[in-house]
Amino acid sequence: MGCAERHFPAAGGERRVSGAVGGPRGRGGRRRRWQRAGTHAAPRPTWPAALPPPAAAARCPLTSGGVSEIRTSPAAGSFMDHPMDHFLGPPSTFSKPYEGTPLFDIYRKVPKDLTQPTYTGAIISICCCLFILFLFLSELTGFITTEVVNELYVDDPDKDSGGKIDVSLNISLPNLHCELVGLDIQDEMGRHEVGHIDNSMKIPLNNGAGCRFEGQFSINKVPGNFHVSTHSATAQPQNPDMTHVIHKLSFGDTLQVQNVHGAFNALGGADRLTSNPLASHDYILKIVPTVYEDKSGKQRYSYQYTVANKEYVAYSHTGRIIPAIWFRYDLSPITVKYTERRQPLYRFITTICAIIGGTFTVAGILDSCIFTASEAWKKIQLGKMH
Repeated sequence: MGCAERHFPAAGGERRVSGAVGGPRGRGGRRRRWQRAGTHAAPRPTWPAALPPPAAAARCPLTSGGVSEIRTSPAAGSFMDHPMDHFLGPPSTFSKPYEGTPLFDIYRKVPKDLTQPTYTGAIISICCCLFILFLFLSELTGFITTEVVNELYVDDPDKDSGGKIDVSLNISLPNLHCELVGLDIQDEMGRHEVGHIDNSMKIPLNNGAGCRFEGQFSINKVPGNFHVSTHSATAQPQNPDMTHVIHKLSFGDTLQVQNVHGAFNALGGADRLTSNPLASHDYILKIVPTVYEDKSGKQRYSYQYTVANKEYVAYSHTGRIIPAIWFRYDLSPITVKYTERRQPLYRFITTICAIIGGTFTVAGILDSCIFTASEAWKKIQLGKMH
């Protein structure tokens, strides 16, 4: 034994090898510590009478001012004595910070050597990817495209209009002079205006034999009519010809939206050139308020209308024939609203996830069924199935 090594028997099967320098505690020495099997501290042992006390241990010439101790224990679970051992505990109690994390993995991985590729699975996989690509492009097109949604409700949408509706009229009478053409307006609120000329224009046709009337005016939101006639002329013609072509008749703002197919100009292109020249024409209009709201929230107010017409010959109280072109209108209480909308991003992502997940699930079930059937068929051929 080198450098004054001494072996002391310890209780509980403990073996202590000590090389003392400078005494057990004083003069630079350290307190000896004891360890039993499976414990951090042990009672101070009783020194045998036949052995000299630690104070009489010889100094080691290689060290000074300290005690060098090596202690071992045959018991399982013991560890080397160290000043931090009392605070940190045995090394076996420590583990990696994320050692238990893989237990929460719900996507367990199967090694490649446990899988078996098949030609059927390859074909199904290719078809599955093509199908997913087709559905993805379809959904992407729908996500980019602006959708127009319509709804119906009972209300007056344009409350700031003051109870007025703007009207735009463009009509040609190829066989009636411009000085004979006039516009009359009347309604149930007592309005009766003959020969309206504000914001109107008369354009001669056929070298002055005909006339084209263009006008913009307003009507009240009550039942009424406006008509093109010769009532405002200073001298009534003998046989006025009321054959005509209506180029435009619209109410409210002009809407030019491709996604909205409404009757905003239902009488546009109406041709009555082959009708009876002395006949009067009644156009009965049902005006429907319409609101169009774009993606920015801006609203435009327009009106659609349905039309029914009749043709007849009217006589005055003097027996004369005084034809006219009548537009009799009434308002519907139902409002139609068109709103531009775009599919939200979260719905697009949800749809894509549903497409991918559903396609792969169905394809997996189909592939599994085909594989199981083929394996069963092979067993039947080999005579292994009873």
